[in-house]
Amino acid sequence: MRLLYANGRRGEHTSSWYAASAEAPGPYPALKGEVRADVAVVGGGFTGLSAALHAARAGAKVVLVEAQRVGWGASGRNGGQVAPGLNMHQDALEAKLGRAAAEGYWRIGQEAVALVRALVDELAPEADWQPGVLHSFWQAKEAEEAASYSAYLRSEYGYEHQEVLDAAGVCGFVGTEAYKGGVVDWVAGHIHPLAYAFGLARGAEAAGAQLHEMSEVHRIAPEGGQVLVATDRGRVIADQVILGCNGYMEGLAPKMQARVMPINNYVVATEPLGDRAAEVMPRNVAVADSKFVINYFRLSGDGRLIFGGGESYGYRFPRDIAAKVRRPLERIFPQLEGVKITHGWGGTLGITVKRVPLFMRPAPGVMAAGGYSGHGVALATTAGEIMARAVGGDVADFDLMARLPAPPFPGGPLLRTPITTAAMMWYAMRDRLGV
Repeated sequence: MRLLYANGRRGEHTSSWYAASAEAPGPYPALKGEVRADVAVVGGGFTGLSAALHAARAGAKVVLVEAQRVGWGASGRNGGQVAPGLNMHQDALEAKLGRAAAEGYWRIGQEAVALVRALVDELAPEADWQPGVLHSFWQAKEAEEAASYSAYLRSEYGYEHQEVLDAAGVCGFVGTEAYKGGVVDWVAGHIHPLAYAFGLARGAEAAGAQLHEMSEVHRIAPEGGQVLVATDRGRVIADQVILGCNGYMEGLAPKMQARVMPINNYVVATEPLGDRAAEVMPRNVAVADSKFVINYFRLSGDGRLIFGGGESYGYRFPRDIAAKVRRPLERIFPQLEGVKITHGWGGTLGITVKRVPLFMRPAPGVMAAGGYSGHGVALATTAGEIMARAVGGDVADFDLMARLPAPPFPGGPLLRTPITTAAMMWYAMRDRLGV
């Protein structure tokens, strides 16, 4: 079974609150016949749409092909959090790759958030940028370590945009006593991610990019000094190809696929909470906590709690997503016990062994990025822009990102999923035990 078609109906956005509250562009026609392009983009999520937008604005002839609908994958299903930086702390990056490289990653992370905010303002104001992401901690030791790291960023990188909270301070942001402390990043923010993806698609089309939906790519191969991108009913002959498939890389780039593993995550939307919204979230920030199987949540524009929690590692989503996510939701917010859940949906994201993004050239004339490991709104957007610059000859940031550690998952194609699943289940059990 192909992961692209394992969950939901082909050609339809998943039944989420995001899809119910955003106006889709298009539909764009399937690719038919042969077209030629300077740049072929494979994948219509944040990575591909950003690449198409920026390459087209730079004057390239761009053709984008998407197997389903634009914004169909993780780009249109995530928690909407836009945070700077990577999943690896700056001091760890310095120790591994040196201070100069670490400073480059810090700059790219900051520019990523600024780029998303600028694109929301320009192309998707309905995505409703709201400032603030709170990282909350279940254990006092975690909160102390986060406060120490915040001080490190202030002293070493001049970063003055974080607010350190004790347990009582967290209660001023979140209506729960579950957390022992937290750090709010005020440069970070949160958005309606599918509305943002739709805005990128409209912007790319307006810039001259040619967009095609329902056009699954089956083969990418050299073709007379260029690169062939073949779909069921069409083909693109391009000077360069950008792959933005992330967790849906099956069969297109084996070197990439060995290093990016798809996992599933789940989200629900409650009914509008009315007056209870201010009790549940006294401040309108997004929250991500310190569980290995992370809980993340925020309020929607109409006062719903959008809550993500729970993972799985097979292709199929659980039959009752709402029941799966209700458990962690009610643990954090016992006052919402029995609250009506109007939407429950799953999404497939890509992770790497080191939880940092993977940039690589898997074949001549082909660039790819993915494995954003939960930081995809900002990182995927900037990845597309970085690759668009690279096809124009500015490869410095691409080459810097390609230096990040990217080992393949252990076990090869047959064993990597069970081996990784066993490890993740162990950490999930530690979450449940409070270890």
